Amino acid sequence: MPTREEMWDKVPEQVDVIVIGGGITGAGIVRDAARRGLRVVLFEQNDIAYGTSSRSSKLIHGGLRYLESYEFSLVFESVSERRVVMDLAPHLVNPLAFLFPVYQGARKSLRMISAGMWLYDGLALFRSPKRHRTLKPVEVAKEEPLLKQEGLQGAPVYYDCSTDDARLTLETIIDAIQNGGVAVSWARVEALTKTDQGRVSGVVVKNVRDGSLREVKAHTVINATGPWTDEVLAMSGARKGKVLRPTKGIHIVVEREKLPVEHAVVLFHPTDKRVLFALPWGERTYVGTTDTDYDGVPGEEAATLEDVDYLIAAANYYFPTKQIARDDVISTWAGLRPLIAPEPEVGEMAESQVSREHQIMIGEDGLITIAGGKLTTYRKMAKECVDVAVNLLKLSGELPEEIHSGQTFKFPLPGAVGWPEDDDHQKVADELGLVCECDLSDEVRLHLVDTYGMRALELAKLCAADSSLIEAIIPGRVEIMAQVDFGVREELAASLCDIMVRRTQIFFRDSRQGLGSAEKVASRMAQLIGWSDEEKQKQIDDYKAQVALSQRWREEL
Repeated sequence: MPTREEMWDKVPEQVDVIVIGGGITGAGIVRDAARRGLRVVLFEQNDIAYGTSSRSSKLIHGGLRYLESYEFSLVFESVSERRVVMDLAPHLVNPLAFLFPVYQGARKSLRMISAGMWLYDGLALFRSPKRHRTLKPVEVAKEEPLLKQEGLQGAPVYYDCSTDDARLTLETIIDAIQNGGVAVSWARVEALTKTDQGRVSGVVVKNVRDGSLREVKAHTVINATGPWTDEVLAMSGARKGKVLRPTKGIHIVVEREKLPVEHAVVLFHPTDKRVLFALPWGERTYVGTTDTDYDGVPGEEAATLEDVDYLIAAANYYFPTKQIARDDVISTWAGLRPLIAPEPEVGEMAESQVSREHQIMIGEDGLITIAGGKLTTYRKMAKECVDVAVNLLKLSGELPEEIHSGQTFKFPLPGAVGWPEDDDHQKVADELGLVCECDLSDEVRLHLVDTYGMRALELAKLCAADSSLIEAIIPGRVEIMAQVDFGVREELAASLCDIMVRRTQIFFRDSRQGLGSAEKVASRMAQLIGWSDEEKQKQIDDYKAQVALSQRWREEL
């Protein structure tokens, strides 16, 4: 893999397709286009998955709640793609049991919800990770003993999947690069270029790292920027109104011992009945998400005290013997849903009622924009978008002669190549120990396998060549210094935040959010990349600012 700097040097002067935006949708598009044989380059203004794609609820799911609004086609699409993504990335997409407690006075009866579970399994063609089952109150007390028992009528258990959203995005882009695509992070598109006839013909892009500018020509340009959609559309020309109605969702993270849940527990908030989840996350538990309109600058969204208290109230209502407090919150994250704004004639609509469907739009100047949608359906959304681009290339006579279908559903992501059919993580962890020949604990080896899949074997080779790399980034935790080297050399990491937030998740999981190790990691990155002392300090300051944003809600106390 080229480093991020080497990738910038690889950008050609002209391509078939330019993709703006390095979130999950842009990643899916560049992968699909590259596998079809198109010359394609992706530009991302920050790190890969910097925006919504590292700040989601980290679920690959069918959207059970959409059955209530009769959005059967959306659910069918989602559960179908859930199966595909499980096959593409079995090391990153893991079955997760969801427990749906039903209490007296609930809007839907236990019988009706159980019927909905059969419909949910049926729409998945009964290919869910496991078939649903319905627990009696006494069984719930055994399987989720801390859950509120008063008024409990029963609880269906159904299955969706959890994932590392940032890594799913990253591996999708790595696969694109391995198949001839180019993807550059920290490269901001400053302007669209146009022909004399007013057609989009390329972009002017700025290397955020050194400030240099470059013009890249393209026959087709795709806007896949999520919450930044309207910002890019403004480059295309004046518009009436905005395409998006972004809503903010936040999550809080606590130690598992503070809220030890065995399932992803579905919670209806006691005040407004909105659906939330309490989710197990290794040594941590996280609770989310909120859904509130947002009119600020994308990337600057943060949890407020009201947001945090809202989630704490829901958790404490359903787990009365394990009350969590503000001081128990280790970290928060906030992300924006790039939802399509309803038409004016629809009238007022609550945030949670805004459709999660995606749309693909073609401007008068030929700019293709894709917005809306879900993490789960990213691959299908990308295919549809590339289909549109291919049709435009045909119409303009610019479609390459040698092009094929791509069929992205057939090819596993890099970490899944060679993955055991029985999904045995321990088997790969044992193989890792043989490759490394270092003193790696089983816990660390399993962590590496869960994070990188079969690519963990390449990381183990780094440890074999330099045993100092097995040092823990933070004493007592499983992340090791080899992950820093691997992030820079193989995963386009170019900033301290890239490593701490999205390559390792230390930002979310460590009790101090990694502040105690920021200096050590920055020093290693300075050696690898060649930062000056001033740049190294800037990286540390930038990371501290991200931690402060995560903790900003405390300023309201």
